[in-house]
Amino acid sequence: MNIQAKNFIGGEWVVASEGASDINPSNTGDVVGEFARASAAEAEAAIAAAYDAFPAWSRSSIQLRHDILKKVGDEIIARKDELGRLLSREEGKTLPEGVGEVVRAGQIFQFFAGECLRLAGDKLPSVRPGVEVEITREPVGVVGLITPWNFPIAIPAWKIAPALAYGNTVVFKPAELVPASAHALSEIIIRAGVPEGVFNLVMGRGSVVGEAMLQSPKVSAISFTGSVPTGRRVAQSCITADPMKKLQLEMGGKNPLVVLDDADMSVAVECAVNGAFFSTGQRCTASSRIIVTEGIHDRFVQAVSERLRTLVVDDALKAGTQIGPVVDQNQLDQDLKYIRLGQEEGAKLVAGGELLSRETPGFYLAPALFTEVDNKMRIAREEIFGPVATVTRARDYDEALEIANDTPFGLSAGICTTSLKYAGHFRRNVEAGMVMVNLPTAGVDYHVPFGGRKGSSYGPREQGRYAQEFYTTVKTAYSFDGNGPYVPKTKGSE
Repeated sequence: MNIQAKNFIGGEWVVASEGASDINPSNTGDVVGEFARASAAEAEAAIAAAYDAFPAWSRSSIQLRHDILKKVGDEIIARKDELGRLLSREEGKTLPEGVGEVVRAGQIFQFFAGECLRLAGDKLPSVRPGVEVEITREPVGVVGLITPWNFPIAIPAWKIAPALAYGNTVVFKPAELVPASAHALSEIIIRAGVPEGVFNLVMGRGSVVGEAMLQSPKVSAISFTGSVPTGRRVAQSCITADPMKKLQLEMGGKNPLVVLDDADMSVAVECAVNGAFFSTGQRCTASSRIIVTEGIHDRFVQAVSERLRTLVVDDALKAGTQIGPVVDQNQLDQDLKYIRLGQEEGAKLVAGGELLSRETPGFYLAPALFTEVDNKMRIAREEIFGPVATVTRARDYDEALEIANDTPFGLSAGICTTSLKYAGHFRRNVEAGMVMVNLPTAGVDYHVPFGGRKGSSYGPREQGRYAQEFYTTVKTAYSFDGNGPYVPKTKGSE
């Protein structure tokens, strides 16, 4: 195999003995490239390089960090069309979505470039006269970043940018399905002038690269986005490690969208279709559970079903495509398994769910909508991560809220209503980390915190200024100014 893309370790591009093909899900005959797979030894070398680089980088000029991150953000945005096309080609989201994600990644780097210059602490008087207290934030050390395939440049950006901004060094392991976007992002970071060892790219298997991060005592923190089972294994490893590692987990959702009788029908339909099916439903914030009150239920289901039949499912790079392919055969098999399971459980498939043929061979699936869904069914409780949504009927707002909260997840939740009373009550009482009113449950800003509750998230929030809670540690320093009445006691003074 001719490996075109190498790993970046300790300031050098490293040749690997093993590689893997990156396949276009819109056209399985199109190979995006051949990308290196790191061995355990290479992962350990990257960790060692980051460990050695940490002392100097953690004390580097905030201006230097600002300039590097701003260069990264500026280049990403300047190349948004090229990078967006690459992203859509390897992941399968439509070209407008791919370009939009790239712009968001650039904005994230620009935001954290500014945060470098806004680092702040507190200086307080002590309760003891003559003593001053200074509270500062310091970087935590080497940070291992493990990212998923569904947002192959935005999620790496919102982990890498704050890690570097706050003075940490990075070992970055992207998902195996989407190495091209990660590699392109890494090239930009390296070109911006990041010092040797500060940033390291190690593409490869989670069982090899991720495990090396979890086992190494030189890694101080792990930020992981991925599945619940893997997240739990990561958590267990971090907690039992010696020394223990700081931990941040994002693990998915089963997000409710409540539609009340008083909702604007056109708004509700677009919120449901956008939130549930755009990006092929492959978003942890997708509206996979739609809960509709009785008065509007039948009209809403009919309207959504008709809207789904008009959606264009095709090659992600084609003009006019609204829904791209599923990311790969494994994910497609999982989607089909849940569609069969839903029918076996007694739910009614009212739209979609069938495989589609297009000009090029790909993983095309018609968006599926189920009705007559009981919230105890597996399709209503387990994350499918595809273009599959369920509709559950509720008597009224109170029952809709109860159903919305009856889930092991708690990432995002939405409500469509024209009632200020119900909108306000829902914001306060739904058990989710993010709440949308008359908006899709998917779609968030880059400068505010992202994260959920229950089985969706663990640890400090990601994005915005709240990212400092994970990427820094707090130090409290006391000092005697020598002028107050307080005199420190010395040995033998009593």
